[in-house]
Amino acid sequence: MRKFDVEIAVGIFIFCGILCMGYISVKLGRLNFLSDNYYQVKAVFSSVKGLKKDTIVEIAGVEVGKVDDIALEDYEAVVTLEIRKDIALQEDAIASIRTKGLLGEKYVEITPGGSDQLIEPGGFLIETEPPLDLEKLIGNFVFGKVEK
Repeated sequence: MRKFDVEIAVGIFIFCGILCMGYISVKLGRLNFLSDNYYQVKAVFSSVKGLKKDTIVEIAGVEVGKVDDIALEDYEAVVTLEIRKDIALQEDAIASIRTKGLLGEKYVEITPGGSDQLIEPGGFLIETEPPLDLEKLIGNFVFGKVEK
């Protein structure tokens, strides 16, 4: 009977450990099974070079969402952003693709606008800025195609 009690205790301990590992994995992986706290907004860019799905979206350096999807429509990149519901975006807000550091990862930065009109869920950010193409810029500089 004593061996049976030890086996049950070990089984319960292992089960609790697996539950804790699953919880930590979901929290650290920033997985959202219930995305009720977010709404979607789309932005159209001429280029999204280096931008990936699940990249963060920031306003004033604070994470407010993530990139949900990137699709090609009419030779332009349509980026679907998931923004927290407590963040209201004005219709003249500007979405820019920026780089963390000199050669770091890409992220989307939203600069708030001054309009009183807000973007509805599923709406579009009209003003966008594509990422700076550093390779093209360096190539133009090396070959003397930079204007003074």
